[in-house]
Amino acid sequence: MTGARRKKKSMLWRRVHAPHCKDIKQWCRRRLPILEWAPHYNLQENLLPDAVSGIMLAVQQVTQGLSFAILSSVHPVFGLYGSLFPAIIYAIFGMGRHVATGTFALTSLISANAVERLVPQSNWNLTTQSNASVLGLSEFEARRIGVAAAVSFLGGVIQLAMFVLQLGSATFLLTEPVISAMTTGAATHVVTSQVKYLLGMKMPYISGPLGFFYIYAYVFENIKLVRLEALLLSLLSIVVLVLVKELNEQFKRKIKVVLPVDLVLIIAASFACYCTNMENTYGLEVVGHIPKGIPSPRAPPMNILSAVLTEAFGVALVGYVASLALAQGSAKKFKYSVDDNQELLAHGLSNVIPSFFFCIPSAAAMGRTAGLYSTGAKTQCVLASVIVVGLKGMLIQFRDLKKYWNVDKIDWGIWVSTYVFTICFAANVGLLFGVVCTVAIVIGRFPRAKTLSIKNMKETEFKVKTEMDGETLQQVKIISINNPLVFLNAKKFHTDLMNVIQKENAGNQPLDDISKCEQNTLLNSLSNGTCNEEASQSCPTEKCSFILDCSGLTFFDYSGVSMLAEVYMDCKSRSVDVLLAHCTASLIKAMQYCATLDSERPIFFESVSAAISTIHSSKNLSKLSDHSEV
Repeated sequence: MTGARRKKKSMLWRRVHAPHCKDIKQWCRRRLPILEWAPHYNLQENLLPDAVSGIMLAVQQVTQGLSFAILSSVHPVFGLYGSLFPAIIYAIFGMGRHVATGTFALTSLISANAVERLVPQSNWNLTTQSNASVLGLSEFEARRIGVAAAVSFLGGVIQLAMFVLQLGSATFLLTEPVISAMTTGAATHVVTSQVKYLLGMKMPYISGPLGFFYIYAYVFENIKLVRLEALLLSLLSIVVLVLVKELNEQFKRKIKVVLPVDLVLIIAASFACYCTNMENTYGLEVVGHIPKGIPSPRAPPMNILSAVLTEAFGVALVGYVASLALAQGSAKKFKYSVDDNQELLAHGLSNVIPSFFFCIPSAAAMGRTAGLYSTGAKTQCVLASVIVVGLKGMLIQFRDLKKYWNVDKIDWGIWVSTYVFTICFAANVGLLFGVVCTVAIVIGRFPRAKTLSIKNMKETEFKVKTEMDGETLQQVKIISINNPLVFLNAKKFHTDLMNVIQKENAGNQPLDDISKCEQNTLLNSLSNGTCNEEASQSCPTEKCSFILDCSGLTFFDYSGVSMLAEVYMDCKSRSVDVLLAHCTASLIKAMQYCATLDSERPIFFESVSAAISTIHSSKNLSKLSDHSEV
């Protein structure tokens, strides 16, 4: 007996918890995309090409990590960690199959603002070693990477909070002109930040509103401080990078492995730096020693989180927007889907977890342009050239201006204004301005948009298989609702619809006089035996019936459906027949709640043809009734 009870309890326990376990499995598959594609991975077909692509990407990530670490105002070695950990985490949680996550120019520049503000440049030597610090680096470098890691941590936390709140669906506000202008403006900022390295100038760190213009003003005021050697080396590096990359792009179908020009250039520059002692001979800045190994995990300094809140929001928003645009572009090209909220989770974890390993903020890169890992000394003007050339893809988005001008002048204006706000202030400010500007323009344009259109009965006559005569066809007007019906356009919808009904009904005669005219005609017929000719001429022919085609009414709110109900009741009081076709169940329920509808005659129909058939049947009945009365 005891065994039977235990067996029964075990079966009940399984039944209660089986759906729960199934839900957990589905949740894990949805939130861990690697569990979806890894079991079905074809090793025989995909391993070799994926391995080659992975090696090439790793080669690119190394030098790009060094470059963007300098851009973030931290020691270059921390850029290498930022190229490793985020890529691994995104491979587990991300859905973009062609997205290369790691150090990114825009997030590095935003992070540099916090680093330079909280840990300004001092007399400490960049490479002064201390065994008490991270990897034997100076305490100054440890403090700087602590600030950058705090920005990465808090930025990731903000992205995770956005994931919990399911704010990924709000990305429809991020239109293509806004993203293009923001990324182009941010790329302009990055190029500007590298001017001092390209020219070999010593200049203070300048940021804040209008900092873009202050930098160039400082350069022109101190043009005599430009080092000719650094300028020539920068120009030579840019020319070589651009030419070789263009050749690689042109012949990529004929050659299987492209030439890693970044690697070749940096090795050549490192060798030249070592042989000629450029640091002492020409006064050029070099990166110097790159420490080995990976540091032990350590929590970012939590006491400065409030001080880096602004930069953290910038990293969270700008990094996510740029990454999502890249993921959606690749998904569209290669025919797969990307979940916006899942991308928030992936990038949030790619910032939070690596921040414990001294990583700078990460995002999906728009173009990997750096070379292989090298531990030798590297001149910073060469790394600056790598950054500038790597941003070519974003800088040439200026060509989009012609497209926007020819398609929509308003989008062109949004692009220009967003770009101006970005270079005058910051990428996150430009992004926010672009979104607000887009919403304001939509609110301004939506109420003025065309809400209705009248279908030609000749076009729909062949679809309606009824025995209706030509006269009846001319007396039925089908009005299509083209837009959602919400508070923004409810009043315009009412005005447009009433104008159409008044115009189409009975030879422009006021709607209030229709029923009176019919009564007068009937009285004259009964009294004289024949219709009064003057009365019949003064009165119009039979009034029109109107069918509202609601197939274009994709959604509505209370204001919109209340206005639709008001239109129906107004027409009913004027003895004008109005029928609704292609109505959803939610629309029918809302209409019944907002108005007292006619319970004797059907109002809602599944199709336009069904509504026309009902009008024809009611007309024949009315004719029989009139004939019998006479």
